[in-house]
Amino acid sequence: MEILIEVFERFIRQITSATLGFLFAGFVLSAVGSKFRVPEPIYLFCVFMLLMRIGLGAGMAIREADLLAMALPAFFCMIIGAGAVLLGSQTLARLPGIKKDDAMGTAGLFGAVSGSTLAAGMVALEGAKIFFEPWVVALYPFMDIPALVLAIVMANMYLSKKSGNGKADISMKAIMKDTVTGFALSILIIGVILGLFMRVERVYDGFFDPLFRGFLSVLMLTLGMEAYHRLKELFKVAYWYAAYAFIAPFVHGFAGFGLGYVAHHLVGLSPGGVVMVAIIASSNSDISGPPTIRAGIPSANPSCYIGTSTGLGTVVAIALCIPAFIAVGIHVFEL
Repeated sequence: MEILIEVFERFIRQITSATLGFLFAGFVLSAVGSKFRVPEPIYLFCVFMLLMRIGLGAGMAIREADLLAMALPAFFCMIIGAGAVLLGSQTLARLPGIKKDDAMGTAGLFGAVSGSTLAAGMVALEGAKIFFEPWVVALYPFMDIPALVLAIVMANMYLSKKSGNGKADISMKAIMKDTVTGFALSILIIGVILGLFMRVERVYDGFFDPLFRGFLSVLMLTLGMEAYHRLKELFKVAYWYAAYAFIAPFVHGFAGFGLGYVAHHLVGLSPGGVVMVAIIASSNSDISGPPTIRAGIPSANPSCYIGTSTGLGTVVAIALCIPAFIAVGIHVFEL
C-alpha cells in the first residue's frame, strides 16, 4: 500500500510539472481546434538541441567512467530491445484484427527509445535530486538498434514466407544504415563522440545545458499536439493497439528495472541509474524510429505503429511510467 501511495504522490508531482504541463497544453490546443502549429524546422532544432546536450554530457561522463561497469547494462539494454520485439510477436501480433507486419512495426518502436522521454526522465530525476550516472543515457543505441533491426527482419521474413518466395530479401547493411543514420540516433551518437574526444565543456556549460529545459518544453508542446491527432487515427484502426500502448511501457520498464537491479548488485549501477534504465526501457521511439520502420516495413500501416507510439505510448511513458519508476526506485532503494 505504501508504494501505491508513493506512486500516486509522484504522479501528482509529475502531472503538475512544467514538462507534462506543456505536453497536456499541446493536447488541449489541438482538441479545441487551435490553428497554432510549431513549425517543423523549429521542432527539429529543439530535438537537435536536446539530443546534442544529452550526447555531449554522456560523452564527457564516459571519459571518467568504468567501461567494464558500462558493459553489463549495455548488454542488458540489447536484451530488452530485442525482447520487446519478440514479446510483441507473441502478443500483439496474435490478437484478432492485427496484421503481423503492423504489429512488428509497432513492437519495433516500443522496443526502441524515445529521445523526448529520455530527456523528460533526466529532468524528473534531477528534480527529485536522485543521482544517476551521466553515461547511462549513452545506453540508448544499445536498446534502439536491436529492436528496430529485429522488427524489420522478422516482418520481412514473415512477408516473404506469406508471399511464397521462401527467402526473405533482407539487406542487413541497409537496415543498419537506416537505423544508425536516423535523425535522433545519429545526433546522439555524434554528441557522445564529441563529448568523449573533444574539449566541449565550455559550449556545453554556456549554451546547450542552460537551454535544455526551455527546448524540452517546446518539444513537449509539439508532442502533445501530435499525440491528439495520432490518437484519433489510432482508435479508427483497432482498440487492441490502445491496450498495448498502456501495458507495454510498464512491462518493458519493469524488465529494465529488474535487469538494472541485477547490474546494481553486480557492477554497482546507482539506484538512479536503475531507474533511468527502466525509463529508457519504458519509452517508445517517436522521432527517428517511425521513418526507419516506414523504410524497412513499407507494407505496415503508419496509423498503427505511429498512432500507438506517438499517439499514446509516449504520453503513457512520460506521464505514468516516469513517476511510477521513480517511486519504485525510492521504495526499493529507500532513497
